[in-house]
Amino acid sequence: MRFLFLLAAAPFLLANTGDPDPALIPPAVKAMLDAAVASGNENDISTIVRYALNASPEAADAINAVVEAWRDEKSASKTRTVREAGVFDLWRGRAELGGYATTGNTDNLGVTAIIDLTREGLQWRHKVYLQADYQEASNVTNREHYLARYEPNYKLNADIYVYGSALYESDKFLGYFNRYSGSAGAGYSVIRGRRVTLDLELGPAFRHTEFTDDTIESSLAARGNVNFGWKLTNAISLNQTTSAYLQEFNSTVSSVTGLNARLLGPLSAQMSYTVQYESQPPAGRRTTDTTTRASLVYSF
Repeated sequence: MRFLFLLAAAPFLLANTGDPDPALIPPAVKAMLDAAVASGNENDISTIVRYALNASPEAADAINAVVEAWRDEKSASKTRTVREAGVFDLWRGRAELGGYATTGNTDNLGVTAIIDLTREGLQWRHKVYLQADYQEASNVTNREHYLARYEPNYKLNADIYVYGSALYESDKFLGYFNRYSGSAGAGYSVIRGRRVTLDLELGPAFRHTEFTDDTIESSLAARGNVNFGWKLTNAISLNQTTSAYLQEFNSTVSSVTGLNARLLGPLSAQMSYTVQYESQPPAGRRTTDTTTRASLVYSF
């Protein structure tokens, strides 16, 4: 008898272990949920799901199933896009331009330009950073700084990665014509949230510097880097990057703090403050240099 009962009940038991039926969701709630999913906005979907669960708790499994199916398809689509992308695809970043010019009693000119690019792959992350600062007063150049950096990351998991870094700098007002730096090490994403991010990097490095007093130094160093980002509101964000090269001869510590305010679409305004410290600059050069920038930023 028990066998016959189980055999007769099998279709109903199997039906209950299957996927939740979307038909269980009330039509009005289903319409709102479908509209949120169609928008593709995670915040809108989370808001609608919260209200939908409150309005129809009996359909909770079906509601969650609809959202999970959308997230699974979104993840699969992203994976396909990354796998099929070419070398020049998937690059995202920002272009920053600022400056000033005065004429009359004094003729001053100042220009700053930055290009910051990142390409996220399934395992690899590539970063490219280019910067140029130029300033003159009464036809006399008083600032000229150039920087180029390339950093590939290989992601071991969601939080840990190994990195390489190649850096070129030139700033004769800080005391060197050319500086080449190479580093490799490990990175750890301590915080990876929607509003706050924090990445730490540490590893050995090698630096070759050609100073303005004709001395040349090449030595091993230790490199550390801290990247902090805080999205204060949907329109305002704070970024802090601090890096250090510690070595036997001349050590360098630099810090960039930026406050970004979105203006319209991809355009935003940014105020930033940069401090660079050289422990042993050539004679006649100061150890610390600071730069304040006001720039217009285009994100893409």
